Amino acid sequence: MNFVEALARRRGLLAEALARRRVALGFICGIAALALARPNRGSLIYGGVIAILGEAIRIWAAGHLEKGREVTTSGPYRFTRHPLYLGSAIIALGFVIASRSVAVALLAAVYFALTYTSAIRREETFLTGRFGAAYPDYKAGRLGGVARTFSLERALRNREYRAMAGILVALAVLAVKLAIR
Repeated sequence: MNFVEALARRRGLLAEALARRRVALGFICGIAALALARPNRGSLIYGGVIAILGEAIRIWAAGHLEKGREVTTSGPYRFTRHPLYLGSAIIALGFVIASRSVAVALLAAVYFALTYTSAIRREETFLTGRFGAAYPDYKAGRLGGVARTFSLERALRNREYRAMAGILVALAVLAVKLAIR
């Protein structure tokens, strides 16, 4: 193995580790972001509304998703391949606005650039391996898909309540931080 191949292999291993540990890293970054946050009333309201909008996208996506069973093409999956990640990015934007901190904005940008790009690559490789031509066809817009309506039961089965609870806790912490300043 030459130097370039070894470097590429190490880069791949790092990307894999970041993708696998993105939730744990997210908690660590979230705690740091809460410590660095300097919310005011307006930033908390506007950022909170944006974060809740991001969670609404995640709930919509989770209510259409049959994880590991098929390539989902209904609901927001008609418009974007990764609506859960899109929702998460909007939630992060909401918290950046709510925090009113350049340091939090930089932390969020680095976190998303490193972990979510790795997670998307990993997920797309998995889906192509699992579903064969269906996933590349979906990416290219050639897959018709299943007509499915939104199901709150499906969203709960996909454990979307965890993200909602996290948002509510983080907004509450920012509100307390604002109140004691």
